[in-house]
Amino acid sequence: MSPPRAPELMSSAALDDPHAIRVAGRELLSLALIDSRNLLLVLLALDESPVALRRAAQVGWYQEYWIARHLQRQRGEACDATGPRLAGLEPAIDEWLSPGSPPPAQALREYLAETLEVTLDLLGSSAEDDASLHFFRMSLLHEDRMGETFLQQLALGSMPARADRDALWMPAQRWSLGSPPGRGLVPVLERGAEAIQLPEFQIDAQPVNWARYVEFMADGGYDRAELWTAPGRQWLQAQGRRAPRTVEQWRGGVVVQRGTGALASLQRAAAGQPALHVNLHEAMAWCRWAGRRLPLEAEWELAAHRGGGRGFAWGDVFEWVAGPARLWEGQSSPPGWLPPGCLEVLPPPGSQAVLRGGSLATRKRWRHPKARRFAAAQRDDMCSGFRSCAW
Repeated sequence: MSPPRAPELMSSAALDDPHAIRVAGRELLSLALIDSRNLLLVLLALDESPVALRRAAQVGWYQEYWIARHLQRQRGEACDATGPRLAGLEPAIDEWLSPGSPPPAQALREYLAETLEVTLDLLGSSAEDDASLHFFRMSLLHEDRMGETFLQQLALGSMPARADRDALWMPAQRWSLGSPPGRGLVPVLERGAEAIQLPEFQIDAQPVNWARYVEFMADGGYDRAELWTAPGRQWLQAQGRRAPRTVEQWRGGVVVQRGTGALASLQRAAAGQPALHVNLHEAMAWCRWAGRRLPLEAEWELAAHRGGGRGFAWGDVFEWVAGPARLWEGQSSPPGWLPPGCLEVLPPPGSQAVLRGGSLATRKRWRHPKARRFAAAQRDDMCSGFRSCAW
C-alpha cells in the first residue's frame, strides 16, 4: 500500500511565492496563516502521538506569546522581549508543553482555533509596516517549520525522480552572499553581506541520486576509512552504519523505511530520486570517493540564482555545503545577539555545518535561494541530501 499523499490545500501564486511572503501585508498574511493552520490540523489528524501534540501546542503558544499576549508586538524586533504580558487563553499550556503531559487532542484543537481567531483579529487592525507585521510573519514561519517537521516524520508525498543532466560550468565572477537590510522579513541566518570572488567551477545540475549513491555503497564506501574524515570515522564506528538512515535494502534496488507509527511502511525508491537522510559525513565520503567536493555556499547560491534556466534543480532536499555554520559579516546587531522570537540557535563556532535550499516538506513560500539552516554534521533526520562540485 502506497503512503498517503501530502494534503493539497489552498494554493495561489502569492501564497507560494518566497519573495512575496517576506513582504506580505495583512491580506496575504491572513490567507497564509489560515493555510498553514489547515495543514497543521490535517497532519495532526494523522499523528496524535504525545510528541506531535506538544509540537502543535507550541504553534499556538508561540503565536499567542508573541502576538496576543505581547504588549509591544507593534515594535517588532525593537520590543522588550522580557516585558510584561497579558494572561493566556489556556491555563494548562505550560503543562502541555512539558515532556510528561501532552495536551488532550480535542482541547488542543480548541486552543488552536481560539489562538488563530485572536491572531487574525489583531492582524486585521494592525498597521501595514514591517515592525507591526513582524511577529505575524514570524508566526507564519514558525508554524510552517512545524508543519515541515510533521511532514518529514510522516514522510508524506514522494520525491521526484529526475533524469541525469550534465553538470553546469559557471564562469568566474563576483557574488554577494547574505541579504542587506531592507523591506520585509530577513531571517537571521541570511543577514549581512559578503562579496566573494569565485573562480570558474563545475556543479551538479541536481542532487546526487540513489543510483549514484548505490555505486558508492557497492564499492565498499562505508568500509574504506580513507574516504572518511576523522569525525566521520568516529561517527561511523559508533553507529555501525552501512547505508543512510532509512535504507533497509540497497542491493537490487533501494528500499527505504518511510513514516512513523500507523503510517510506517517500506517503499522502493526510484533510482533517479535524490539520496535522502544523508548526513554531512556521508556526503563528504561520497565526494572523496567520486573525486569531487561539496560546493561552497557562494557556489551553491550563485547556481541557484543563475542556473535555473540551464537545468539547476533544487528544493527537493536540503543540501549540505562546505564550510562551518556562521553568520555573515556586516550584521548590524551585536555579536551573538538574536532578535526576540528568533527561531534559530547560534551554535558554538565550528560545531555545526550548513544546509541550503529547502525540501519537499518545506512549504514553497520558504524555498528561497538565500535560505540557510544550521545543523550538526551527524544529523540525518531532516530531508537532507547533497550535490557535488569541482574546480
